[in-house]
Parts: sequence; C-alpha cells; structure tokens
Amino acid sequence: MNVNAEIVREKRLQKGWTQQQLGDVAGLSLRTIQRVESQGQGSLETCNAICAVLEVAREDLLSQTPSADQGRAKPVWLLPTCLALLIGFAAGVVVTVLFNGS
Repeated sequence: MNVNAEIVREKRLQKGWTQQQLGDVAGLSLRTIQRVESQGQGSLETCNAICAVLEVAREDLLSQTPSADQGRAKPVWLLPTCLALLIGFAAGVVVTVLFNGS
C-alpha cells in the first residue's frame, strides 16, 4: 500500500517524536516506520496504526502518486519477440516436415 511518507514524517515531527517513539506508540517496529518514511510502503495494518496515533484520516495518508513499480515502462519488445519466436518455430516445423517427409 502506498503511503504518503511526507505526511507521516511531518505529523511525527509535529508531535516531537522520533521514529522509534512513533513505532512504540503505534505498536510497530522501528524498521517498519523507517520503511514507511523512506519508501512510502506499508501494509493496511501499518497504515491504520499510524493513522490512529497521528490522528490522520487514512484517505489523507494514502499516497495518490504512482509507486516506482507503476511508473515503469512496459517492455514494448516483448510482443514482437514472442511473435518472431513463434514464426521461427512454425517455419522450423514446416521445413522439418517437408524435408523429412520424402
């Protein structure tokens, strides 16, 4: 789940908490808080716990920007490569049948 890391960090700092303190209050590990703030990634349970202790609505915390995976370009070479492979295979079968059939 994509979480707006800037909001988490901003709200945490407004409360004067360290990442460790936020983790303790939310019942999450320091590593989880670090991942949320650095990568913007967290489970639904993590998001709910952070929302509860930072007093933020979940809708406000969820990131509307695409993640790095969503922003990746699709491999445009995949379809032509598969078609070429299929045509080559079919041509090989035809040639094999023609020359071995006599």
